[in-house]
Amino acid sequence: MTISIAGGLRAAAAVLALAFSGAPVIARAGDPPSAFALVRAPAISDVSIAPDGKHLAALTSADGNVVTISVWNTDDLSKPFAVIGAGKVRIQGVRFLKSDRLMIDTIQVFTEDDDRGHLRRSFVSDLQGKEWTGLLAPSHARSAVDEYVAKFDNAILLDSLPQDPRHVIVLDRRLRSSGDILKLDLYSGETTKLESASEKYFSYRADLTGQIRARQSADFEDGKLYVAQWFKDPATGQWSEHFRNYAKNRENMDVVGFSTDPNIVFVRSSMGRDKAGVYEYDLKQRKITEPLFEHKVFEAGGVLIDRTPARLGQILGFTYQGPSTSIYWTDDKLAALDKGVRAALGVKTVAMTWTDPGSNAQVKIGVPSGANAMVISRSDDLKTVIVEKSGPRQPSEFYRLTDTGQLSLLGRAADPALDLSTLGDTTLVEYAARDGLMIPAFLTRPPADKFGPGPYPALVAPHGGPWARDDLGWDPTGWTQYFASRGYAVLQPQFRGSTGWGQKLWRAGDGEWGQKMQDDKDDGAKWLIDQKIAAPDRVAMFGYSYGGYAALVAAIRPNGLYQCAVSGAPGSLASFKRETFNNRQLRELQRPTVEGLDAVAHAGEAKIPVLLYRGDRDVNQAVSDGGEMKGVAAAIKAAGKPYRAFEIKDMGHTLDTWTPAMAVQQLTEIESFLAKDCGPGGL
Repeated sequence: MTISIAGGLRAAAAVLALAFSGAPVIARAGDPPSAFALVRAPAISDVSIAPDGKHLAALTSADGNVVTISVWNTDDLSKPFAVIGAGKVRIQGVRFLKSDRLMIDTIQVFTEDDDRGHLRRSFVSDLQGKEWTGLLAPSHARSAVDEYVAKFDNAILLDSLPQDPRHVIVLDRRLRSSGDILKLDLYSGETTKLESASEKYFSYRADLTGQIRARQSADFEDGKLYVAQWFKDPATGQWSEHFRNYAKNRENMDVVGFSTDPNIVFVRSSMGRDKAGVYEYDLKQRKITEPLFEHKVFEAGGVLIDRTPARLGQILGFTYQGPSTSIYWTDDKLAALDKGVRAALGVKTVAMTWTDPGSNAQVKIGVPSGANAMVISRSDDLKTVIVEKSGPRQPSEFYRLTDTGQLSLLGRAADPALDLSTLGDTTLVEYAARDGLMIPAFLTRPPADKFGPGPYPALVAPHGGPWARDDLGWDPTGWTQYFASRGYAVLQPQFRGSTGWGQKLWRAGDGEWGQKMQDDKDDGAKWLIDQKIAAPDRVAMFGYSYGGYAALVAAIRPNGLYQCAVSGAPGSLASFKRETFNNRQLRELQRPTVEGLDAVAHAGEAKIPVLLYRGDRDVNQAVSDGGEMKGVAAAIKAAGKPYRAFEIKDMGHTLDTWTPAMAVQQLTEIESFLAKDCGPGGL
């Protein structure tokens, strides 16, 4: 479809179709979507435009399983001129390094003696995919150790140098030169050493001109671990330490960008604040001198800086963590473009009164309704931008907007068989915990036209981490919409200990594992019941990783709220303590916060049916050998409580290790358990 932004909405003149082979199986109208329809590899994703605006690249999948890379000329988008596939590896990401060079991210199953996990590697390719290479030429293998190291990425991209047509900056990871910072010519392979390897320094950053200007080091002061931030004086070339982030304080000040003024850098800081902001830091005065962006109730993320030669250093906008990741545009052209795109695509916001968990202040905020739209890629001259529209019940759609005001559909990620009317509406809500702390949450209700006004069977679904958060976006795991489309209400509580909502909510989880952190989840279940959303005798908890731990706790605590628990990749408190103790930084940063109820140790006290599962290539150290899950199963069995347990072949801990088949197995096994084994007669 083609829409004129300048002239308003009008009839579509043409449809830009991406040619995908294979005839979809169309479900009957109103039927809930299959698991595969929700978790398949997107038909199109990772769309970007080359810096010179002449080509588009995207991940594509015709069958929802095999992922390829498609590349188009922007003057002829009728069909891709190149479709790049892979053999042993799964393609997971693509982006332009230069106008004629792609960076391709891949993953594959990896087994080396007792090491069973997944191998992630990045490659550089021309636009036809004729030759894939590592960033650096491989070093000659002299031993078995060399051969082992060569299986991994030989370099890490530090800076793509958008203002430089030939070079990038990389961290050398080859065995005999590991740690060197190199400027690499992508075309000749020649390198120039910018910084020599050092055991002391890390986290190097380049300024807008490609000069290495920032680095970090770690040390101790009176036994307290800190990370020091260093800056290089561009005039003298001398490094000096400027400020320190102490692990125990958890109030970091981090570099997020450079100004064209060599004396000014941009930092993100939460020091003395509940919500992080973005500030100017003056190198001569060695202090923050001016706020650049602060949000009343949400955390600032970073600064968007133009790095093209014509507008080098111009601040375009700021990111922040609202209900979902958002951009506040300061550039007039991009702000107007954003406003026009939203209007053309029918993106709306609704006003809601929000009580900030940090201050209890009530403010009005705007929340995207149904879907959001965001500029995700742009050409250097800003004549072409790529826009993604997506939301909790809206799989991604990708559009190209040109400087003529024409907005053209590039493609839809969704399975053609997916009927969006069968999905649930997701909204941002909040409720008061029993001690008065406000808990944000995302609530997905099943379609009312099919399942009525409620109350419904309900799932309380805490996120992993626990230092993490959910957002108001499409869920690639399928967990939320799969069950909403089958009549369940799903609550995703942002319990104390969650990050991204401010320091107060985050720190309130310290030492409260299975205690106040769990109260927040239980209070969410009670809120669902009080609001007549959940039937009081039809509530379960489902979680993965930390959420799997929380689901085990729900099975143990004697509150009678839940009819069953689904625990994916659960770990014990003891294992998490051990894992954080073995890492010197985590020992001070997170280890002191890990206190409370060890669900694994008390699994024999389970009072309701439990479903346990994990991937057999899970390398998360708290759950990696599977022994703890077997121990949990044995303890529950000994207690005479019903349970089921299964492992998924070749699945790791993180989402990027999952294939669609693995995600389908999770959803269908969980659905079967809820229907047949959850409480009396099933949920």
